[in-house]
Amino acid sequence: MEPAAPPPSPPAPPAAAPGSAGLVCAQGRNLRAVLCQRCGSRVLLPGTATFARRELLLPAMRKKAAAAAAGGGGDVLREHWLVRDMFSFENVGFTRDVGNVKFLVCADCEAGPIGWHCLDDKDSFYVALERVAHE
Repeated sequence: MEPAAPPPSPPAPPAAAPGSAGLVCAQGRNLRAVLCQRCGSRVLLPGTATFARRELLLPAMRKKAAAAAAGGGGDVLREHWLVRDMFSFENVGFTRDVGNVKFLVCADCEAGPIGWHCLDDKDSFYVALERVAHE
């Protein structure tokens, strides 16, 4: 009698990049709470988001006068927490529509944008790892 083959393993989550070391569990979810960098308000609880790589252009996080002097600009960010249900957030606000996109901001201090949501995809909210703190 031959030994049974082991059951297939679930697909592996995307490998975490060096900047996300210690933040992603084996299942690809956030190990630590996600906080606003400015005021420390809790945006997401541990385990509520999945690590994702996607190139997204977010406007720069500067005061309005500084952003206007610099010509607006923005940053292409590649590492995000992907949230599938808007009710998973502890504390987040949304900007007015900019084309078919809403940007995510801290609901307490309005720092941001910390993330991005396309209105064409109701179940995908991206929070940039570089724009938040972790505890």
